[in-house]
Amino acid sequence: MDVQRELLIEQRVANEAKSPLIAYLLLIFLWGFGLHRMYLGRWISGFIMLAIWGVGWLTVPILIGWPAVGFVVLWCIIDLFLIPGMVRADREDIRRRLR
Repeated sequence: MDVQRELLIEQRVANEAKSPLIAYLLLIFLWGFGLHRMYLGRWISGFIMLAIWGVGWLTVPILIGWPAVGFVVLWCIIDLFLIPGMVRADREDIRRRLR
């Protein structure tokens, strides 16, 4: 490919790619709702996280929801380290689509 086409592709990638800052803000402020995963295109795991979080908090008063809430908290802590890889994968998908 010529240099001009590569520059155009990289410009489109920069414009269309998901922002890691927004993903981190969604994760930090809306912790267990899974919105950071939905924002990054991982809809199914985002909805699963939301469902476990909701069921966990609904069953906390009868003391069986704490393991579910704890699981989602652990999942969110792990996601703190996975977000850069998710953003990188999103950028690679955009590049692949444009070529």
